[in-house]
Amino acid sequence: MSVISGIPDITIIGAGPTGLYAAFYAGLRSMQVRIVDSLSEIGGQLTALYPKKNIYDVAGYPAVLAEDLVKNLYEQCKQYNPEIFTNTKIEKLEREGELLKLTSADGREMYSKTVLIAAGVGAFTPRKLEREGLDVWEDKGLYYFVKDPTIFYGKKLLIIGGGDSAMDWAMALGEKAQVLLIHRRDKFVAHEDSVKKVRAMGIPIRTFWELKSLHGENGILKHAVIFNNKTKEEETIEVDAVLCNLGFITNLGSIRNWGLEIEGNSIRVNHAMETNLKGVYAAGDIAWHPAKLKLIATGFGEAAIAVNHAKTVIDPHASFFPGHSSNRDDKKVA
Repeated sequence: MSVISGIPDITIIGAGPTGLYAAFYAGLRSMQVRIVDSLSEIGGQLTALYPKKNIYDVAGYPAVLAEDLVKNLYEQCKQYNPEIFTNTKIEKLEREGELLKLTSADGREMYSKTVLIAAGVGAFTPRKLEREGLDVWEDKGLYYFVKDPTIFYGKKLLIIGGGDSAMDWAMALGEKAQVLLIHRRDKFVAHEDSVKKVRAMGIPIRTFWELKSLHGENGILKHAVIFNNKTKEEETIEVDAVLCNLGFITNLGSIRNWGLEIEGNSIRVNHAMETNLKGVYAAGDIAWHPAKLKLIATGFGEAAIAVNHAKTVIDPHASFFPGHSSNRDDKKVA
C-alpha cells in the first residue's frame, strides 16, 4: 500500500460536469480539492461517449458541444489548482477517526476531511439491442455511441430511440445525413421542444417501429429490416449506418459496499446532499432525493449545496452561504 500525501478539505469522486463544477465551487470557498476519476480523461460520459454532441439544457448556452463544456468547466476550476488523479478507481471508503480514507483498486490510500461522490451513473455500458446477429455489425455500421459524427455525413442513417440523445443526434445530423428515426412507442422521453424541432426539420419519425435485422455484403452494411410492433408489418430499407440510443446499464460497483443508503442505482441524500455517512455527500446523477431531476443544470446546484455544507463541517465557524461570487475581489483568485 502507498499513501498519497496531503489531506484535502474535500475529495471529489468523479470528474464529470458535476464534479468539475464542485471543484470550482470548493475553490470559491477556499477549500483544498482533490479529484479522482476511474477514466483516463476528465469529463465523464461527455468525454467518453459523445464529445461531439450538442447539449441544449445548460444555462447560458443555447447549444454547446460536450467537449467544449468539459473544457470550460476545467478552465473554471483549474484556477484553484485542484489535484487531479485519473485512472484511479476507488474501491473502499472508510472512516478513520476524523478523516475519511479512500483506497484505490491499485492499492493507493488517500485521506480527506470530506468526500463528495459525483460519479454520474457509476460504471456504465450502452443498452444494446437483443437481436440475433446484430453483434457482428457493432462498430461496422451499428453504433451505440458517437465520438466522431463525421462518419455519418452523407450517409443513410437510421436512428433508434425516443430520448434526448436520439433527438439531439437527429438534430445534429439531420442536415448532414439522410436520417430516419424509429421508436418502439408513440411516447417520447425526450424534451418536448426537441421532438418538435426534429419534426420541424422534416426528419421522418416512425413510432411503433423497431429494428429486426441488419444485412450487408463484404462487411459493409446495406439494409435494415424494420417492423411495426402493432401491425407486424415488415419493411426493408437501405441504410449505411444505424445509431442506437437506448440508454445505459448502470452499476454502482464497489460503491454499494461503502455503507451508503442506496435507492435503486443511486445514493440517497438529504436536503444538504449529505449521505447517511458523516462528511460524505453525493451530487449529480448518482444522488437521489424525492425531488430528483437528472440534468446537468441541477447537478451544478446540488454540487454547490454539498460543498457549502462540507465547508461548515470542516470549519464550524464558516457561513453556509458565503455571498455571491460577483461580490468577490478578482485579485483574490489564486
